[in-house]
Amino acid sequence: MSLHQQAVTTGDDQASEEFLVICLCAEWCGTCRDYKAGFNALAAQFPGTRFRWLDIEEHADEMGDLDIENFPTLFVQRRQWVLFFGTMLPYLNYLCRMIETFQEQTAEESRDYVLSNPERRGWQENQDLARLGTIQDGH
Repeated sequence: MSLHQQAVTTGDDQASEEFLVICLCAEWCGTCRDYKAGFNALAAQFPGTRFRWLDIEEHADEMGDLDIENFPTLFVQRRQWVLFFGTMLPYLNYLCRMIETFQEQTAEESRDYVLSNPERRGWQENQDLARLGTIQDGH
């Protein structure tokens, strides 16, 4: 596994696929480089959650029409539902709290959450977002 993609899974396969957190960054970005070690370390705090680091420039052809303008941009998914897609200040405690909040939800609450406003409903229909979790590291 390369430095550009970090996957951490614990527990059984079904539990490890319940949540997915992807950090979309670029190697040239100093903020990303500073954030990366903490992001990878945070993975150990969340069994049942897969963490991935994705360099958007190395995977530009696979990103489709996703326009990543600021870093870090985070993607959080529960099963098939996109719970969050956007920029977050590079403070790990913000990401930690968001993951904790989503994990406290029942699956039904997550489903209701993603359907609760037009932006989140749009995420569910976005084919480029649906493809994020399937991008493979070619290194």
